[in-house]
Amino acid sequence: MEVTITNENFESLKSGSQPFVIDFWATWCGPCRMVAPIISKLAEKYDGQIAVGKCDVEECEDIAAEFGIRNIPTILFFKNGEVVDKIVGAQSEAKLEEKFRSLL
Repeated sequence: MEVTITNENFESLKSGSQPFVIDFWATWCGPCRMVAPIISKLAEKYDGQIAVGKCDVEECEDIAAEFGIRNIPTILFFKNGEVVDKIVGAQSEAKLEEKFRSLL
């Protein structure tokens, strides 16, 4: 299951007990729309093991700035509250799933 990231819930999600993946995106971004169904599918597949959030860079500018997000889609992978991996740009389902598995 995917969660919409807000300024209010970000810290509690980031520091939760599960590994955490954030998809930084925007409604006008074509590559973001290509990646979105893959992220949704992986969120469902790893539900209960990995938390997945979507962060609209226009609604959460502070969070995007905190991580230096300049290009979207950017996907950050967190473990124990720390960024352990990052992907910028549209990627294949196989590549994204490999990154998800590396968090377990």
